[in-house]
Amino acid sequence: MIEYKERGILIFSKISSENNLYLKILTQKDEIITGLSFGGSTKKKKNIFQIGYFLNIVIKNKNKNFPNSISAELSKPYYHNIFNDKYKLHGLLALVSLLNISIIEGQKVSGLFNLCENIIEILANEKKWIINYFIFMLNLLKIIGYDIDYQKNTSKDYLNLESLQFSNLSISKSIKFPHLLLNYKNDINLENANSFFRVFEIILQNHHLNNMNLNIPINYFKFKKIILNFLSKNEKHNQR
Repeated sequence: MIEYKERGILIFSKISSENNLYLKILTQKDEIITGLSFGGSTKKKKNIFQIGYFLNIVIKNKNKNFPNSISAELSKPYYHNIFNDKYKLHGLLALVSLLNISIIEGQKVSGLFNLCENIIEILANEKKWIINYFIFMLNLLKIIGYDIDYQKNTSKDYLNLESLQFSNLSISKSIKFPHLLLNYKNDINLENANSFFRVFEIILQNHHLNNMNLNIPINYFKFKKIILNFLSKNEKHNQR
């Protein structure tokens, strides 16, 4: 029997049979592992296997032809501050949903676990977090192969959505990039946030997910909606 321990983030789960759960976990070694938690959906265990939780896991495998057996206990950070904030909770659910579709079992993406752990720590502990979250989204694109070098191109207004290169020329395949949104000194407005979401969606869908016949998950769009609605209400309030 092969047995080893890992720490990871639970990014997907579903009931497979009776009370068993099929699990998909991003490990601290930047790898995706899958397996079954026998009895994982019972009252005793289901509170452990919540999407987005950090877990200390034990993986056992008796035979390569059978799925891994996974047992787990909760690991820090804990999420009280996230679950009590609907914006942060939507952000967490969007994050793990994006992870679930962006990488596959057996694929190793160096730095991915630390990237996710850092933004989740910010969600759990910081009051002002949305700019960090936007930067996380760009770093996620970068780490899976689609680098937008916005920091070296702040003087160039337009991003070509095919070549991912910046210029000062507006063409049919380009979009005005919301540089000011990523500056911690500036307030976030609805127009810039909407532009940023559009940039992220087009790059992720057209450059990455289309290759796997996948679509951006619904939890991402729920997060986008709740953030844009908040900004819209704030702007209407300030105009009174």
